[in-house]
Amino acid sequence: MADIEVTSTCEEGYTVRSVTGEWELVVDALGEDGPTANQVLAADYASCFVPAFRVGANKEGFDDIGHVEVDVTADLDEDDDLTGIAFDIHVEGSLGDSVDDVVARAEDICHVHSALREGLHADISVTDEAF
Repeated sequence: MADIEVTSTCEEGYTVRSVTGEWELVVDALGEDGPTANQVLAADYASCFVPAFRVGANKEGFDDIGHVEVDVTADLDEDDDLTGIAFDIHVEGSLGDSVDDVVARAEDICHVHSALREGLHADISVTDEAF
C-alpha cells in the first residue's frame, strides 16, 4: 500500500480535480478555473519549507521566531517549464548569524526540497479504453 494516494480526474479541457483523503484540489493548466500546476508547485514548496524553517530555527536554539512570510517567485522558460524558484523569507524574530544554519537545516528537513531533484519522475503505466 502506498503512503500517499491521489485520484486526479479530467472530464474535458485542462482542469483537473485531484482528491487525496478528504481534500480536493483544482488545478487548471490555463489558470482559468484554478491555479496552474507550476503555481501549485511553487506554493507547495513554500508550504513545506516554512514549517521546515521553523523546525530548523528551533534546532538552532530559537524557541519562537514569530511571524514568517515567504514571497515566492518562479521563472519559466518559453515552454512554461520551471527554470528557477526563489524564496524571499521575512521573519519577525532575529536569527542573527544563524540564518545560514537555519536555512541549511530547513533544506534538509523540507520534503519538497528533497524531491525537486533531477531524476525524480513518476513511473507511468497507461490503461486505455478504461471507461
